[in-house]
Amino acid sequence: MGPAGVRPRPRYACRIVPPVKPTGQVPTSLIRNFSIISHVDHGKSTLSDRILEITGAVDPRLMRAQYLDSMDIERERGITIKAQNVRVGFEGHTLHLIDTPGHVDFGYEVSRSLAACEGAVLLVDASQGIQAQTLANCYLALENDLEIVAVLNKIDLPAAEPERCALEIEQVLGLAAADILSISAKTGEGVPELLRAIIERVPPPTGDRDAPLRGLIFDSSFDQYRGVVSSLRIMDGTLRTSDRLRFMQANAVHDVEEIGVRTPVPLPIDELGPGEVGYLIAGIKDVGEARSGETVTTAIHGATEALEGYEDPLPMVFCGIYPIDGDDLPDLRDSLEKLKLNDASFTFEPESSRALGFGFRCGFLGLLHMEIIMERLDREFNLAIIATAPSVVYKAYLTDGTELVIDNPTELPEASRLDHLDEPMLVITILSPSEYTGAIMDLCQTRRAEMVRMEYLSPERVELVYEIPMAEVVLDFFDQLKSRTKGYASLDYERKGFQTSNLVRVDILINSIPVDAFSTIVHRDSAERYGRRMAERLKELIPRQMFDVPIQAAIGGRVISRETVKAKRKDVLAKCYGGDITRKRKLLEKQKEGKKKMKNIGRVEIPQEAFISALRLED
Repeated sequence: MGPAGVRPRPRYACRIVPPVKPTGQVPTSLIRNFSIISHVDHGKSTLSDRILEITGAVDPRLMRAQYLDSMDIERERGITIKAQNVRVGFEGHTLHLIDTPGHVDFGYEVSRSLAACEGAVLLVDASQGIQAQTLANCYLALENDLEIVAVLNKIDLPAAEPERCALEIEQVLGLAAADILSISAKTGEGVPELLRAIIERVPPPTGDRDAPLRGLIFDSSFDQYRGVVSSLRIMDGTLRTSDRLRFMQANAVHDVEEIGVRTPVPLPIDELGPGEVGYLIAGIKDVGEARSGETVTTAIHGATEALEGYEDPLPMVFCGIYPIDGDDLPDLRDSLEKLKLNDASFTFEPESSRALGFGFRCGFLGLLHMEIIMERLDREFNLAIIATAPSVVYKAYLTDGTELVIDNPTELPEASRLDHLDEPMLVITILSPSEYTGAIMDLCQTRRAEMVRMEYLSPERVELVYEIPMAEVVLDFFDQLKSRTKGYASLDYERKGFQTSNLVRVDILINSIPVDAFSTIVHRDSAERYGRRMAERLKELIPRQMFDVPIQAAIGGRVISRETVKAKRKDVLAKCYGGDITRKRKLLEKQKEGKKKMKNIGRVEIPQEAFISALRLED
């Protein structure tokens, strides 16, 4: 940074040319489609900003940091949540850039974006080297047969070690160190050379202009005025504004209202040819009819075979969301429906709880995804909500041979009907400085993880691969990992099916009545610890009543932990000045009978603050 916080002027090696409105179709030989992929916070959005500046796509007066990140929450957290695409021109070529998220929860956005590209810029922080998501995204790009352009970013940092990182990339990923570019996305140094390398190394798209139209939708969002806006890549044929389209998987027919390209301002054009990336508006009111992976063709003389799409992302973490004020339920439903329009990976369905009333069972890709949804409900819709403890999906096999999918602990059948219970497993990859190996192994062993392999990438860095139950990861595993490694470790995970485990449901009973919001499924070895901790916490949170309130943790009919909230006591003997002992005893017996009657008919009101405090994730 220069004086008074002014950013230094970028050192560009090319002339900034204002964008020209596209006229007609672009020859495929002059098109390059590429994504930027990397670990979180390695500089993808900053590189996108510099590319927009260098190619003149954005007026310098309107330029801002994280230009392609449209949501306020993305700017504040400094992360990308939704993949964004933009068309820019450079030295006579048309480049379609797709900026992708780096966090592991949003890996599905990366996989969809790569399907629309022929090349990928693999960005690596020159001060940190290869991280877990670097490996995962690189392997994802290789699976899609993409040309990889490896780039070391942040070479202007004092801690940068480009030679060491280049050698690490060569050893781990097999990409030649001589071909690795060095740039600073912050100052613009080396970015024009990167764009030239993309033109030279990334192959142009292939596609038959005269074949029936086939376009692949790789993202959709909802605009309240125009309906669904789909991002698509044309594989074959030509898409024109006069076309009537058939969405092959949804089997729906719609007329084209507008097609165009993002420059990054939406720019309507008349047609999109093979290899081009743009947007489509066809008056669709339901995102479900234009899902990611959908193939678009013309309604008349269209294609007969759909393009190979990709599986819908399945929720990994579930929790109940309830309004603090029951009158807000319709508003909560409307808000969740609006969020789902822009996020196809988010699911919800109605459910009710004896303790919390009516609400919704919601599914998320991970804890960060869950946090983002909660924050958006609070910020965009001004809703006060309670979320139950997150849980994962289990498979219950009953004694009569029936198989049930359980995403809510309260749905687990009685132990007498249950044959066995399977829990979802993950394969996690941890990259860390080798000095923290012991701390990481200790953490993984306490979370029922089994080591698959351990490999030293260099004398200073180690890669650890474990199989671990997903339930052990969803709460605070990532926080604990960062804490034990002083923030240096990175984590990536992928699913590994289901495995039979010794699991039980722990119920919390308050005044002998189960409170379903606190029920959870845990491993039998951890059940007593969880029950004791929850009972102790609730004892502090539940206000005293006129009678003793027992708080019990139970597995089935067996109580494993108990705490008691002592009753308020009135001194009924205060007015007894001497006299016979039977008079005092009579008053005490009368008080005892009254408290016993109150306990039988009394109802313990659990304050909302107790739910919020007891279910807080960080505890």
